[in-house]
Amino acid sequence: MKKHFRRLQKAFFGHAQGREMNREKIRSEFQSYVSHYDPSDPKIRLKIDHTYRVADLCERIAGSLSLSEEMTEISWICGMLHDIGRFEQVQRFHTFLDAESVDHAKLGAEILFGEEQLIRRFLEEMKWDEQIRDAIYWHSAYQLPENLKEDPFCRILRDADKLDILRVNLETPLEDIYNVTTKELRTSEVTPEVMEAVKGHHTVLRSKKKSPVDHVAGHICLTFELAYPESRKILKEQGYLDRMLHFESENPVTRQQFETIREEMQRYLETGDERRKGTDGN
Repeated sequence: MKKHFRRLQKAFFGHAQGREMNREKIRSEFQSYVSHYDPSDPKIRLKIDHTYRVADLCERIAGSLSLSEEMTEISWICGMLHDIGRFEQVQRFHTFLDAESVDHAKLGAEILFGEEQLIRRFLEEMKWDEQIRDAIYWHSAYQLPENLKEDPFCRILRDADKLDILRVNLETPLEDIYNVTTKELRTSEVTPEVMEAVKGHHTVLRSKKKSPVDHVAGHICLTFELAYPESRKILKEQGYLDRMLHFESENPVTRQQFETIREEMQRYLETGDERRKGTDGN
């Protein structure tokens, strides 16, 4: 019996050690890739930190779903690679705004799975290429295509990305993120199209964001489409949403708009929790 236990113990720790070695290789390759970009640029530093946080969130969400260890590992890898396109976007265009530059998710998928096959630096086997590519390609899209709406890798990555974006909006000056002045941010109003999205309890199309403060409201709206109970649990633990809902504006119209946004979010969280009890066991 003791010999059997020792064999199991050895197999378990050997597997865990192999997984950590694989992760260390991926982290090392990621660090090597981003070293070609300017680490003193706050946008580059922001996305490096964001990458590690999203990977950890992917692992936590996947772990809550009783997925296989291999699928959980692939979820973590999706998090590590999801914003590869951001670094080239910042170097070329000095912005995170896809509408003013390039779709960073599609660019990332092309960098990894295009002619140069950068993905092979991170992962030798090709077994999960399609799933990883789909998750990266669609992670920032307004909606997933019908054939991927239930894909766990896509949904996990989208949730993890949304959750950390809320953190980024509080820990990084919004002026740096959106390339606007403080005055523009604090005096602009939320446009009617964005307020309609708030009242409809759904996310906001990039093309609908016209004013600087639209980006703040738009990121709050990411909450409306979190897919998993664990993601909503993390949202409550973070406390970031509540702080974003209390964005301070110098414009009385915007202050009233944010009062409406807070009311709509409260209504959503209350009624949404009740609706979801019958569908996801939360």
